Amino acid sequence: MLTALHGSQPLREVATDAAAPPAVAPARQPWLTVRGLSKAFDGAVVYDGFDIALPMGQSIAVFGPNGCGKSTFINLISGLMPMDAGEVLYDGQGIADTRISYVFQNYRDALFPWRRAITNIHYPLEVLGLPRRERERRVEALLAEFAVSIDLKTYPYKLSGGQQQTVSILRALVTDPEVLFLDEPFSALDYEMTIFMREQLQRIFMTSRRTVLLVSHDLDEAIQLADKVVLLTKRPTRVAEIVDIDLPWPRTLDVTTSERFVALKRHCLDRFTAEVRR
Repeated sequence: MLTALHGSQPLREVATDAAAPPAVAPARQPWLTVRGLSKAFDGAVVYDGFDIALPMGQSIAVFGPNGCGKSTFINLISGLMPMDAGEVLYDGQGIADTRISYVFQNYRDALFPWRRAITNIHYPLEVLGLPRRERERRVEALLAEFAVSIDLKTYPYKLSGGQQQTVSILRALVTDPEVLFLDEPFSALDYEMTIFMREQLQRIFMTSRRTVLLVSHDLDEAIQLADKVVLLTKRPTRVAEIVDIDLPWPRTLDVTTSERFVALKRHCLDRFTAEVRR
């Protein structure tokens, strides 16, 4: 049903010869829903009946005190770690029915050293059983999309840390995942390479608009790369606040040094400090 208002009065119906156009239903927002998540290690409770709902198609950063279970959270909801209890749904689908990719913090151990960089990227498609021609088509399209200038015919150990992590991200993207998980992916890089990789990740997100869940120990990074920052408490972990990051994309130097950025950082830092002292 379509309701039209003019000021505070409804418009009168006007007879016309033409049929009224059909009402257009608003676009449905898919959600990542976590219900009743519980996890303990040797009796130490990390999550106990944890609930959260996050919009898909956005970049979400997870931030909180050390040991609160940030990496554990994405390991649980990605299926890498078994839950003690709970349910995770991606737009109503279970983990097994959702295309998920994961970029690990330790990129050196994540890549296969006996395979060249290009065949590392091919690997997930091989696991899926795609024929060689289709694998090559997908990889070529991905490399063209992101204008990769790395020598992908060489082995990972001959690449810099940033180049290795770029290969890891490309490998994660080649399957066209619905959800991309990143667990502190830049923590082992130097500052110059970290800035470069943040720019690359922004480009990937702006190009694809896929769901991204990023765990970061760097508050500036979390704010720069997210539509929302999920602030977690100490254990047993709950949500302290979900902060909307209303900054324009891309997050350039002008954006990250703006008054609004500083205000958002101060707000997040105040909540973080309060949780640490709790």
